[in-house]
Amino acid sequence: MEKTRWIIFLAVVVVLFGGLITWSRLANPPVDTSDVDKSIVLSASEMSGNIGDQVRGNKNSSVVFVEYADFQCPSCKSAHPQVNELVAEYGDRVAFVFRNYPLTSIHPNAQAAAGAAEAAGLQGKYWDMHEVIFDKQTEWSSLDASKRTDAFRSYAMQLGLDPEQFVTDLSSQEVKKKIAFDVLLATDQGVNATPTFLVNGKPVDDGAAANFVNGDASALFKTLDEQLAKE
Repeated sequence: MEKTRWIIFLAVVVVLFGGLITWSRLANPPVDTSDVDKSIVLSASEMSGNIGDQVRGNKNSSVVFVEYADFQCPSCKSAHPQVNELVAEYGDRVAFVFRNYPLTSIHPNAQAAAGAAEAAGLQGKYWDMHEVIFDKQTEWSSLDASKRTDAFRSYAMQLGLDPEQFVTDLSSQEVKKKIAFDVLLATDQGVNATPTFLVNGKPVDDGAAANFVNGDASALFKTLDEQLAKE
């Protein structure tokens, strides 16, 4: 009798577990980005949590520079001044897009940092937070979960954001979907390291990218000039 009860109990557990999986899939259907044109500036959509690409410069330009990066990645921080240099030089001619690719297996705070930037964006301060997070990378990168939230909240307050709304948005489904969407775009484009740069959908040569990270932006200037000359 006892054995029969255990069999019935296990059967019920299996059915309930299967039902939960089915419900989860219906509530959160898998996102298919195979038909998305990753080489252009992407507008907000349901797939991206209704948050569009984060873009500087001329968002309507036919030349689109995409960076896939991880806020906790030291190489991304090293490349950041050169990205700003390109934005300053080509700002009215090129679209500069930043997409999230947090390498959470080696950078445990990268996902939260991406969330902080996107949450600030919901209050109109994405690029301000973007700059602060890279600038203070060594300050927050080793913090535990509660302390890193406190750090990001303090940055939000310094930027004049509503701190409570910021903390709410930091872990919202919309922000999570945006980051997950960016990661899917990266995966579709064969990205497996950060930072990765693409110009009109084509990856920048490894040598040029390495030089860029190390402070030499000349090859990227040449690439953008060549693309602009085709217009």
